[in-house]
Amino acid sequence: MRIRSPIVATLGHVDHGKTTILDSIRGSNVAAKEAGRITQMIGASYIARETIDRMAESLPGKMRVTLRIPGLLFIDTPGHEAFTNLRDRGGSIADIAMLVVDVMQGFQPQTVESMGILRQYKTPFILVANKIDMVQGWKSYKDEPFLSSLAKQPEHVQQRLDEKLYELVGKLSENGFESERFDRITDFSKQIAIVPVSARSREGLSELLMLIAGLSQRFLEGKLEIEEAGRGRGSIIEVKEEKGMGTTLDVILFDGILRKNDEVLFLTSEGARKTRVRGLLVPNVSGTEKFTHVEEAVAAAGVKIFAPGLENALPGSPIDVVEDFERDRVEIEAKFKSVVFEKTGEAGVIVRADSLGSVEALVKLISDAGIPVKDAGVGKITRKDVVSAKTVAAEDRYLGVVLGFNVQILDEASQESSDSGIPVIWSDIIYHLLERYREWVAAEKEKEKKEALAHFTWPGKMKALPGFCFRVSKPAIFGIQVLGGRIKRGYRLMNRAGEIVGEVREIQKEKEKVDEAAAGQQLAISCDGIHYGKNVNENDILYVYLTSDEIKMWEEKKAMLGGDEKAIFEEVKQMQRRFF
Repeated sequence: MRIRSPIVATLGHVDHGKTTILDSIRGSNVAAKEAGRITQMIGASYIARETIDRMAESLPGKMRVTLRIPGLLFIDTPGHEAFTNLRDRGGSIADIAMLVVDVMQGFQPQTVESMGILRQYKTPFILVANKIDMVQGWKSYKDEPFLSSLAKQPEHVQQRLDEKLYELVGKLSENGFESERFDRITDFSKQIAIVPVSARSREGLSELLMLIAGLSQRFLEGKLEIEEAGRGRGSIIEVKEEKGMGTTLDVILFDGILRKNDEVLFLTSEGARKTRVRGLLVPNVSGTEKFTHVEEAVAAAGVKIFAPGLENALPGSPIDVVEDFERDRVEIEAKFKSVVFEKTGEAGVIVRADSLGSVEALVKLISDAGIPVKDAGVGKITRKDVVSAKTVAAEDRYLGVVLGFNVQILDEASQESSDSGIPVIWSDIIYHLLERYREWVAAEKEKEKKEALAHFTWPGKMKALPGFCFRVSKPAIFGIQVLGGRIKRGYRLMNRAGEIVGEVREIQKEKEKVDEAAAGQQLAISCDGIHYGKNVNENDILYVYLTSDEIKMWEEKKAMLGGDEKAIFEEVKQMQRRFF
């Protein structure tokens, strides 16, 4: 058994400095000649223990930790790909994460979304408060530890930074996390450490690296133990076309050893498949060739796999060295059945996302919101997806949509969407996708309601006001109060017995003609067929007459009615039941 390097994922809102921090960490050691320089890997950057120790030399003694881990593996492709359920249904590829926040902008939509992902997969994290050099009055001291640089700032600048940091503490608290600046923490097992840094000046990077390494070693050591000679197990980060090689897989290896010529098992939308590794590649940072061939890779590492038959591999899915193919196939397909293979015959939305982790997170979010899912999977949005949604729309138009997270919409799908009117709703933020779907549903219901107002007869109820008869017949003109629903010109009126008494010719409000009257209004109507004092009297309750077809229509579209309208509809339905 040995301890492998922790895998560190980087999350956060766009433009808050995720990539710049990784670039700064890499750049801080580019000129180093000694052993332990930063190694570029496929989809990752490896920082050796010696490098972290060297950067920590300027830290106070209490910040230094005797490291036993070999180093840190930073994943360069942040996001949902790092949080797919791979080791088992509840684990994630990332051991620990950095949640990056622009200290001046604070929490943004993707910050909140990232916290949701971290909570869902129970991944410990450090909050990196980036861009401290943007705090008004801050003077940067390149490459210095944060605490050293902070001590040199004027008191009012220190106070400004503290105010920004405590805004972050408050936001974390709102989301259920207790936190504090890293040097003020009393219990790292209960509090989230906030590390202020500047990616631009590299202030605070030494503390950040030492804290990630130290906390990983202290709290995750058992999780980091691996069989060095055990079978390789990893996660597919990306499926890429490489000139001269065809389809290749960018893989993060998190357990064991992977060798050239190993037989590996991976997942496709049609089930588990196997192939034999023809080559293992790593970036070539010094030569003219893009990649260098290696014979083996040992966890934790990033590596590119070259092999036949990889075209349908799913990003975010596991890739394991085969021990017993049939046993391994059954096991892996059972774990991912609910995400990849199960398609319900019931009406529901169509979901496409960029990785298995994204699919699973999206399906959970949608299902928790009470929205059924007909089909969910990894991959581009095709014409077939839109046609499938069109079939659903024939049964329930509000479910006849395709939801896409961070995937390409093929031209054929866009054309089919345009021709059929089936919407393709897309976002690169999962929560925004659900919001946009809800907004579309609300807009469609409002549109349908407006169309219904123009073409349907709506339920309505009124009372003949005493002392306000202006003409008894041909037409009768009298005052009413609308008790609920709507009254429009051309509507036929009936009494409590369900008998038609007349038809609304005109409506007047304050001597002005109007087309419609709504609940609570008092106005005058003129009606053909009514003889006031004979078939209609003072204080009589009158209803809008609905035909049998209109009653059937409103049974199907009852959701469009308001509370008072639903009650009036039920009254009318009961009154007219004996006639239909």
